[in-house]
Amino acid sequence: MKQDIHEYLAEFDDIPGTRVFTAARARQGYHLNQFAMSLMKADNRERWKADEQAYLDDWSLSEEQKQAVLARDYNRMLELGGNIYFLSKIFSTDGISFAEAVSTMTDMSFPEYREMMMNGGRSPDGNRSIREGN
Repeated sequence: MKQDIHEYLAEFDDIPGTRVFTAARARQGYHLNQFAMSLMKADNRERWKADEQAYLDDWSLSEEQKQAVLARDYNRMLELGGNIYFLSKIFSTDGISFAEAVSTMTDMSFPEYREMMMNGGRSPDGNRSIREGN
């Protein structure tokens, strides 16, 4: 029996703490991700650093996306279609390492997050299914 594509994609939402970057998320976050990629150019980084709000206003981002960027709320940016590899341009521009930025997406401090990762990462127990609670 062939599985309906919508049922299949809905299964991705059952993974705790994970947002799978689907085609729908890519469409939702297109402008957010294009903004982030623009920071690869030095002149754009300088404009961004000089006036973040003005630079964001040049992009067709939703107000929610703009607020998430300004707050450096990476979890919210991911919910709004951001791709972590594109968003990395934002925290790189801020002078923050990938690991430090990702630690802000947890309930841990950076030292706690780093220690957890050095010890093998988060246990899969309780992190496999939201519906099943495991």
